[in-house]
Amino acid sequence: MLVRHAEKPYAGDLGEDEDGNEDPGSLAGRGRRRAEELHRLFPPAGGSTLPRPTVVFAAGGPSGAGGRPPARCRQTVEPLTTALHIPLRSEFGVGAEEALGRAVLAAKMPVLVCWEHTGVPRLIHALGAHQVLGVPASWPDRYDLVWEFTRRQGRWSFRELAQHLLPGDA
Repeated sequence: MLVRHAEKPYAGDLGEDEDGNEDPGSLAGRGRRRAEELHRLFPPAGGSTLPRPTVVFAAGGPSGAGGRPPARCRQTVEPLTTALHIPLRSEFGVGAEEALGRAVLAAKMPVLVCWEHTGVPRLIHALGAHQVLGVPASWPDRYDLVWEFTRRQGRWSFRELAQHLLPGDA
């Protein structure tokens, strides 16, 4: 499963880091609310159309501007991994989609990846799912989607689901 990081601040606005400091690389308020609600996609008693992940990968890796790794993807899924008591792996940075793809395919399934929209096409290619019918060439300008890729007997299938977590989600 693949999600984009939650909402970022509008141009000229600032998000907030974990310490409450203004930070343009952090999530906006709406993004923080989405992050807090992601666990609802995976209820404990089943009833979800999505399988509960056993591990979550988030963009991280090498430090970006300011000497810190990118924060939005990690901020998006940390509440989820805490709620589900599952590991969060963030050793791969945007640009390392080949290595991430190998790690995802080697992990115990199901897996959830939270990634930067610009790297999504490279990740899908690294997974070998780029020729699946219906997969968009790029991530749409939305934060409320889940892309689910399923591989059975070496063949991939794809479906796109709306999260329906916050007012205004399509």
